[in-house]
Amino acid sequence: MSRILSVVLWSCLLLVACERDAWEPAAPVTEQDGALFHLDAADYDGSSTRRSADLRTNYDRVEFRVIDDASGRTVPNLKGLYDPQHSVLCIEGLREGDYRLLVLGMRGDWSQDGVEVHPIGHVDERWVSFPEDLGKPLAAEYFYSQTPFTVRVTTTAAGEVSSVVTGTQTTQQRIIGRADFDFTYTNPYIRTALVSLRATLGGARFRTGMTGGGAFTGQSDELAFETDLEAVASYGFLPTVEGYPLRGEIELVTRTYRGGQVRRLFGFELERLEANRIGRIHTPVVHPDNSSGTMFLTQRAYDEGSHGLILQDGEPKSVYTDPAQRRFNTAAPLQLAVTEAGELHARFYSPRALSGVLVRARIPRVSDEFLDLAWFDSIPPFADFYEQLPQTLRPTVCRSATGRWVEIPQLEAADFEGVEFTIESEDPYWKKLQQILHGWTIAFSLFNGDPDRPDGGPSGNWMGIRPVHCREAVAFFLNFTYMIDMPEHEVILRENQDRLYGNGGVNDKVTPEKVLSQMRQSRNLNVGLVYPGNGIVGLGGGSSYGVYQQAWLQHYFNTYSCEIMFHELGHVMGYSHSSSFTYGPWAQELMNNFYVTHLNEMPIDSPSYLNSSNNPTLY
Repeated sequence: MSRILSVVLWSCLLLVACERDAWEPAAPVTEQDGALFHLDAADYDGSSTRRSADLRTNYDRVEFRVIDDASGRTVPNLKGLYDPQHSVLCIEGLREGDYRLLVLGMRGDWSQDGVEVHPIGHVDERWVSFPEDLGKPLAAEYFYSQTPFTVRVTTTAAGEVSSVVTGTQTTQQRIIGRADFDFTYTNPYIRTALVSLRATLGGARFRTGMTGGGAFTGQSDELAFETDLEAVASYGFLPTVEGYPLRGEIELVTRTYRGGQVRRLFGFELERLEANRIGRIHTPVVHPDNSSGTMFLTQRAYDEGSHGLILQDGEPKSVYTDPAQRRFNTAAPLQLAVTEAGELHARFYSPRALSGVLVRARIPRVSDEFLDLAWFDSIPPFADFYEQLPQTLRPTVCRSATGRWVEIPQLEAADFEGVEFTIESEDPYWKKLQQILHGWTIAFSLFNGDPDRPDGGPSGNWMGIRPVHCREAVAFFLNFTYMIDMPEHEVILRENQDRLYGNGGVNDKVTPEKVLSQMRQSRNLNVGLVYPGNGIVGLGGGSSYGVYQQAWLQHYFNTYSCEIMFHELGHVMGYSHSSSFTYGPWAQELMNNFYVTHLNEMPIDSPSYLNSSNNPTLY
């Protein structure tokens, strides 16, 4: 009666989770192995849902005892086999009688908790104990059940002996409780601007043991524990001792979009923590930014929004070649608007990310001043951002460009009619983009090619442009329109003005002023991909522009590819093959070499942003 055997997990006892693959059985345990008990791990009391992951026990350690129901004494000399895959416990050596099955299941790293499971001779003896000075939440979950069952043995007329076991369905509940911390934020951008969220837990004393019959015993030292609530917001403890509630203080530190920090302290008390129940510690966050109407898009907030991207591989051709959906001016690559649904829409035609972006808006129906509407920690390349404006959800307060606070009642989307935007950023990349003074408007065209066909569906000298080429067009035209206002570029033209000539040949002189005027003229281009199968590597003229794939990939460093790019730009500017702007010094020597040698000064200063040469969608 005094000998108690723990459940044997094949040949190993007390295996941890990372070793489970070594001892899971190849086949389920069957009734031929002994009496089968089906273990079911229940959810916490009061939980609205019962998750399938909670139904299976899949424990990391299992202990059991069988109690004689009449005497309360432990039945000795039993063997147990636990099958975690099928949540089955098999017990061998049972005889006829009425019993109670005690099962303790552990899920998680129980070795960190100092738990001890003791031999017991009677159900009222202490079976499980924890250290009094543990001083921290439990690392594992502990499940317990006490299930009555009966074994009856019958003998047939033929002398065959069989046994029947009833009461083999076992539902287990946790002997621990869970303390959950949660928060409500009036302004959701406070949560995503967290720098730290810590709690000091104290005051509580917890039970430290449990008898075989499930009665809690003992008490721990008072808890004194600090924790990071951002990392973990739920903590398991044994039940609290009456009169020793769990109490403490929460420290919340957040960033502000203007570079400061806000620190807030909140006290809490949980009067009682019970086994198999969740104690909720709820904190409504009172914060100076509760009424702020500035969208504070930290990286976390942006990522949680799962915002889209434009000109990505796989985007339908009906989208990226539709000027109503994909068109931009190189002097304004960051497009801003308020949608009919009251969302801020930001679309960024750029191969590079932009950091530290403040968007200000002048809303005529609210104020004559520009107000801080949104801050972006970062706007990713080719971003397509949509998010509801706070002003359409509640009354807000916004800071004006002069530092004044402006109260704004809740608005409708129509109230943003006539809105104007300004953009500020200290990012050096933005400084370069701002120096694009003479923008060209770029859209993308198939010119009857078909990008869905492996060969691009050639149509004459064109084939179907794909998003990989569109992205390179964005890079090239940002650089080109930046280049035309570089002082060094103007110097090159003036130093070589005797080599600039028009369609009339070398005697048809063109002044640097005229060239600069033509390059800086506002233009609208439909950009495509040239099919090289006919020996043509570029096409340009009027509002059409295209080069073959190699030129789109190598304009950064290959002077021949750059020559093709500028040759076609010469046609767009109205020049023929008789001029220096196509087969002549402007395209073949001056512009192509200047572009390559000054690439490090341009907005898109490396092919690595797009890495198009390794793109799997290339022809």
